Amino acid sequence: MWDTIADFGAIIIADLVLSGDNALIIGMAAAGLAPELRKKAILYGMVIAALLRIVFAVIATKLLGIPGLLFIGGVLLLYVCWHLYKDIRDHTDDKAYDALEEAEEGGYDGQPKKTMRQALITITIADVSMSLDNVLAVAAIADGDTTKLVFGLGLAILLMAFAATLIMKLLANYPAISWIGLAVLLYVAFEMLYRGITNCDTGIGPLMGMLSEAQCVPSGKGGH
Repeated sequence: MWDTIADFGAIIIADLVLSGDNALIIGMAAAGLAPELRKKAILYGMVIAALLRIVFAVIATKLLGIPGLLFIGGVLLLYVCWHLYKDIRDHTDDKAYDALEEAEEGGYDGQPKKTMRQALITITIADVSMSLDNVLAVAAIADGDTTKLVFGLGLAILLMAFAATLIMKLLANYPAISWIGLAVLLYVAFEMLYRGITNCDTGIGPLMGMLSEAQCVPSGKGGH
């Protein structure tokens, strides 16, 4: 029971702290548009991010079961942690909040710096990377549990669609949340690496002959 509660808590934290880059890119891209197009660009950006998360979730769930890829997933999640650390250090959440505020409130009213098409291309390219980060973290925590995976994705989509500015303000005002999120993701990344090496079915240890069948651990978190 406590493991389940901890997993849901970790998913919520991951969804919160990994939304900063998404919000920053969407806000900055939308801010360069004519005022009447900004809210549309933000909405389209959120929809694109939501669709990409669903596609990546289906792919990630299948791929993490392939021998050797759990370890690679752990390495990628460590990279996500490094990226998140740089975001926290560079106050990305503050910048994201300002960008969303400017785009939504129409702070810039000069000549449009870009077209809707250019803005959406920028947003989509950025969303690919950021959606993959989010899905990888949620899929790792869910560990094959469909309920947790759907909850994590659904929450990420809802947060982006209805509370992006509020979340950025929360993270900007309480940076401790981001540091807690980083700690959670580091734990998940190292657990993925451990299982990616020692798991009997998908670990690189047994796969490469470094671990015998007696030495490897069964499927499931922590070998339970």
